[in-house]
Amino acid sequence: MGTLLIQARRAWLGRGRVLDDPAVVLDGGRIRWVGPARHAGAADQEVEGDWFLMPGPVDHHVHLGLSDPRAVLRGGVTAVRDLGWPPEDIFPLVDAASGPGFEGPAVAACGPMITGRGGYPSRASWAPAGTALEVEGTEEAVAAVERVVAQDPAAIKVTLNAEAGPTLTDDELVAIVDTAHRLARRVTCHVQGAGQTERALGAGVDELAHAPWTERLSEAMIAGLARSTTIVGTLDIHSYGRSTPELEVAQDNLRRFRAAGGRILYGTDLGNGPIPPGLHAQEARHLAACGLSNEEVLLAMTAHELVDDGRGDLIGLRADPLDDPAALRDPPLVVRSGRIRRLDR
Repeated sequence: MGTLLIQARRAWLGRGRVLDDPAVVLDGGRIRWVGPARHAGAADQEVEGDWFLMPGPVDHHVHLGLSDPRAVLRGGVTAVRDLGWPPEDIFPLVDAASGPGFEGPAVAACGPMITGRGGYPSRASWAPAGTALEVEGTEEAVAAVERVVAQDPAAIKVTLNAEAGPTLTDDELVAIVDTAHRLARRVTCHVQGAGQTERALGAGVDELAHAPWTERLSEAMIAGLARSTTIVGTLDIHSYGRSTPELEVAQDNLRRFRAAGGRILYGTDLGNGPIPPGLHAQEARHLAACGLSNEEVLLAMTAHELVDDGRGDLIGLRADPLDDPAALRDPPLVVRSGRIRRLDR
């Protein structure tokens, strides 16, 4: 593949680190060197543009079976985490995405969503058979986690959607969380309906797959979540560019969670309605409206920095997202695993 040299106008390398006139040298899918362009040596391939460089973004909540992986990558997302799809379909895609010829983002996945008998998403029109893994009783709950963990998931996904059917009992939920933790897996949870966030927190889940939108959480709940739980935003699924009561509740909860010191991740729930593949600037603007600084928005959507021997995933933007998250729209340069996957002059 040879070495690749990229020169740009400016770069955000990671927390608190901005570099003017940067150069990045990539080799073998990794970053060989990052620094001022004047110190860069020659490379086998060289490209230069009036770009703002940043590490490749991660969408922490997608359903890739409802989108086009190539469009996701060309839209500027170099890695995704799929939070619910039949295991016989999604885990082979995880393996395929690790190959050099895959035209899409790197993929991590949780496999099926563990739910109560008849619970969400077992009846959802969007979910193919196998998306829901229904359990009844603690023995089935434990066995379900062990079955999924055997396929090396990124996390265990559970659902507590009281508005769409039966939910797991408290005993089943605790058994799932305890088993996942025993097997060194985090648990992410879809909460929907009054009291479901409280149940998730009480059982010890590690993450909420959406910012809660069906009820305004108490200050005590917010404080408890901020101490122990990460939240993936997915705010625009309540908006699609409009102001709605659901968006207002979700943003209020997320705003107070962030003020309490909670950790927020960027995620779009791609596949849910007209969410575009790739970077979604509207989701970034929603996060900024919750009190995140523009750099915090970038931190929420990146999992690595532009550093020597770092991952060879980066994008180039037309404008500076540290000035305005709207700059995250439609990046002209996308590099994954050290290879240019999009280059618009």
